[in-house]
Amino acid sequence: MAESINVEVIYAMPDHQEVATLALPEGSTAGQAIEASGLLSKYPEIDLSKNKIGIYAKLAKPDTALRDRDRVEIYRPLIADPKEVRKQRAAEGKAMKKGGGEAGES
Repeated sequence: MAESINVEVIYAMPDHQEVATLALPEGSTAGQAIEASGLLSKYPEIDLSKNKIGIYAKLAKPDTALRDRDRVEIYRPLIADPKEVRKQRAAEGKAMKKGGGEAGES
């Protein structure tokens, strides 16, 4: 009899997360786990050619072999580029430091 492994497939939305717990044959891949989870049909916005996936927060490819108790995560695309957001925040901070000469005047 073939050994099986237990894995979880997670897809997190802003308001909740979907967790699918699966028993798969040993040697299954992350992509096979995602297919078997049913999340692709439940959430049509998931596109594995665009959405990145990972195993325990480390990026992985769909052909990555899974081990028992692995957690496969499907990531949503970023809405804003974090580098760009940091640049904007830094620019706003500089403007605030330079700005306020009027507050101390009477």
